[in-house]
Amino acid sequence: MNVISATVFADAVVSVKAKGQRFRHWRAVLILLPFVLLLTVFSLAPSAWLIVNSLKVDGDWSLANFSDILGSVFYRQAFGNSLWISVCSSLAGLALALVTAASLRRVDCTLRDITVAFTNMTANLSGVPLAFAFIIVMGTNGAVTLLLRKAGWLGGFDLYSQTGLILIYTYFQIPLALLLLYPAFDALEDDWQDSAALLGASRMTYWRCVGLPVLMPALLGTFVLLLANALGAYATAYALMSSNYNLVTIRISSLVVGDISLEPNLAAALSLMLTAMLVLVVLVNQYLLGKNHAK
Repeated sequence: MNVISATVFADAVVSVKAKGQRFRHWRAVLILLPFVLLLTVFSLAPSAWLIVNSLKVDGDWSLANFSDILGSVFYRQAFGNSLWISVCSSLAGLALALVTAASLRRVDCTLRDITVAFTNMTANLSGVPLAFAFIIVMGTNGAVTLLLRKAGWLGGFDLYSQTGLILIYTYFQIPLALLLLYPAFDALEDDWQDSAALLGASRMTYWRCVGLPVLMPALLGTFVLLLANALGAYATAYALMSSNYNLVTIRISSLVVGDISLEPNLAAALSLMLTAMLVLVVLVNQYLLGKNHAK
């Protein structure tokens, strides 16, 4: 009887544990349910809307929107301008953030904490406030512009141009790149550079053969995020240039809320092509990361 009672008690304990595990499982599902709903409402549903509406022309299913975009010099120029500004600003921001993050490892902890805190604050300066700040500082009659013009150092710089857009985009790319790259430097041991120096390697050789290969996954991932950040930027460019510069995001906005014509289906096709471009960049990044890990 004692053996039977012990067996029954053990089975009861197992049953209670199983019920507890199932309860924790459903509790975790219930906790995740709001996030799933947010993902559906703000990501999956808009993506489905873009796909459906990009394939419709006057209520019929058609690929005419995509053929119109690919056959238009104007829209091809918009993609070219967006890609050029995004790549230039991402590379410049990544390079400056890389140097800054490497320098932060060699300074005092107090100065490092102040710099990281300041970077967190400046990372939130974007959109219309950023464009307004640059107009005040480096616009046609900006404070710095007037000083440089008086000193004869201004040259042919124009904020309201492609060069000005690259400068502004680079400005808001640097804090984001620094916040993403700074933790990656924890993978580098301080002894590695000393060991490389003892073996006769210069500082450049150390970074080329040791430092950069170790940081390459973080560099590639950061570059992809910076590229997506720049390709999707709209408020800064529109506040600075209005509709005077041909960017994909500005063209999408003009097709949706324009005063002349409303073509939401064409705007959906443009958005879908921009999304496809970002997906392609991410896939290339994953491929390069896979090759890097294989080595």
